[in-house]
Amino acid sequence: MLSFAYPWIGLLAPLPLLVWYVLPAHAERHAGLRVPFFDRLARLSGQQPYSGGVVARRHLGRLLLLALAWLMTLAALARPQWIEPPLHRDVPTRDLLVLVDLSGSMDTKDFVDASGKTVDRLTAVKQVLDDFLSRRKGDRVGVVVFGDAPFALVPFTTDLELCRAMLRDTYVGMAGPRTAFGDAIGLGIGLFAKSTVKAKTIIALTDGNDTMSKVPPAEAARVAKDKGIVIHTVAVGDPQAAGEDKLDEAALKEVADTTGGGFFRALDRDQLADIYRRLDAIETRHIDTVSFRPRRDIYWVPLAAMLVLSMAAQALFLLRRHRYRRAAEPAATAGAAS
Repeated sequence: MLSFAYPWIGLLAPLPLLVWYVLPAHAERHAGLRVPFFDRLARLSGQQPYSGGVVARRHLGRLLLLALAWLMTLAALARPQWIEPPLHRDVPTRDLLVLVDLSGSMDTKDFVDASGKTVDRLTAVKQVLDDFLSRRKGDRVGVVVFGDAPFALVPFTTDLELCRAMLRDTYVGMAGPRTAFGDAIGLGIGLFAKSTVKAKTIIALTDGNDTMSKVPPAEAARVAKDKGIVIHTVAVGDPQAAGEDKLDEAALKEVADTTGGGFFRALDRDQLADIYRRLDAIETRHIDTVSFRPRRDIYWVPLAAMLVLSMAAQALFLLRRHRYRRAAEPAATAGAAS
């Protein structure tokens, strides 16, 4: 579709006519006759010399050519643009960060997978989390793993396949044997610092109590609330465990309640899968579709047309003058012979 960036330029189209009628005509003074005895010749002839003028008339074809050149110049100045068909792009409206505990206790085999085989906690988490991420189209997803310290495994990205592939390659103990849950929340808050979306969510999965963090989980949760981040906590450990493997449900509940999130307890794979289904329903995906219509400048088209037209008119003028000269030559030869 053709469009003009500056259509108001078209208001200048009648400007030449306005100049023609309002401004005085261009005049040049020329002596009609130059002789040293002009005054005497006038007295002898009895005629009184007077001033006069000759109005030069422009050929109709040249007037049309000038009018077309003016209109094409205005068309080029109006910046004509060809608008391409619209392009649609889905823009994520939510940033989702997954915190995955890789401490030594995640190696405990107390979950049963879909085939009925007993697997460790991390394997069960990865299997169900993989299915959950496959349905997060429209979100930017990041992954943080933590043990003795937290590490950003995947920064925020819309490439969900990358997140799933990186999660599949994680293993127990790769971040240390203990649990730094509060520091993991702190790292997540830092990753959200450059986020421009309104909805910011953390899903934290852990099976132990915090034993290594420099920042307590409750304090980190209060900072997250101030930043507008909602944290859902998923407890995948055994509440009856003791020592470092003991699950601190109270801390996880406090983190979730502080930020307006939910606390979930997963004692088997089916319950874990049900948690993700509930989270999928809570964290409804909203996608903003941005439409963009590319514009291609074609100001060169009227300029090129004006150039071709002027060159064609000039060639036609030269051709006519050449024919006139050739036609005049025989007449001049015949006059000289007589």
